Amino acid sequence: MRNPSSTFHRRTVAALFAAAGLGLTLAPAIVQAQSWPTKPVTIVVPFPVGGGTDAFARPLAPPLGKLLGQQIVLDNRGGAGGNLGAGIASKAAPDGYTWFMGGVHHAIAPSIYPKLDYNLTNDFVPVAMISSVPQVIVVNPKNIPATDLKGLIAYLKANPGKVTYGSAGNGSSHHLAGELFKAQTKTFITHIPYRGTGPALQDLIGGQVDMMFDGLGSSAPHIRSGRLRAIAVASDKPAPGFPDIPTTIQAGLPSYQVATWYGLWAVRGTPAPAMEKMSTELRNALHSKEVIATWNSIGAEPPTLAGKAFADFVAAESQRWAAVVKEGKIKLD
Repeated sequence: MRNPSSTFHRRTVAALFAAAGLGLTLAPAIVQAQSWPTKPVTIVVPFPVGGGTDAFARPLAPPLGKLLGQQIVLDNRGGAGGNLGAGIASKAAPDGYTWFMGGVHHAIAPSIYPKLDYNLTNDFVPVAMISSVPQVIVVNPKNIPATDLKGLIAYLKANPGKVTYGSAGNGSSHHLAGELFKAQTKTFITHIPYRGTGPALQDLIGGQVDMMFDGLGSSAPHIRSGRLRAIAVASDKPAPGFPDIPTTIQAGLPSYQVATWYGLWAVRGTPAPAMEKMSTELRNALHSKEVIATWNSIGAEPPTLAGKAFADFVAAESQRWAAVVKEGKIKLD
């Protein structure tokens, strides 16, 4: 007859060995997650080099990489108003080695594009805001004689449809900011979409287009050099580093206030240890002296929104721009 206590003993030993085996199996995965990162980390930037997103991603990468102990690789994937890069990032393995730096464009996209191959809410997890800068109305000084907002509006009304404005693409914040400006000033300007802010700015500087509604971060160096003339910042207060550019309130158009913001998202499913470490070191990088100095030089301040607060902000922005899209009856294929 089988001894019950002996049977229990054998089963207990077997269970312990099984648990030990399972522990050995899981241990490498746990250790790998806790020691993240062990290799270079990629951030997908959905616009070409020279654009607003790139203007903040590029100076942020070195100090962030130093804090993480690994190189940050920027993967510029421009096209479709920032949606091409977003789609690519959404399909990356959720292993903590691919992140996405998007912005206001991606909060706008769901209301303006009938089909997207990614879902900002379902495919990504908001980490933190990277920066927020007011949009600035800039003109090519050789093409547009106006030096202030009142003069610009008068010039546009005297030349309906003859003046062109460039944007980072159909459905981008630049595009909708232009449409909002047209609606509020009752002017007509012809929209010329590009595959990113960088190419649009180059053509603005070259005179192929006449003006832009751009994030101050990417226009800043060209304003400083004199290649572009800043008419006004779409804000209720002067931009850091640019006290001489009037706000739209000071210039007589108080209802026109638009900000271009950028943020970092993780691919949904990214391990918690990687999320936590990225959140911590990103906050430290954004508040380092070198990043603060760089941000102020291009009209930005270190942001404070992270985690749920940032997610709530993105949701509110989506609703705000959806109303602008609906009012303007803007729809893209």
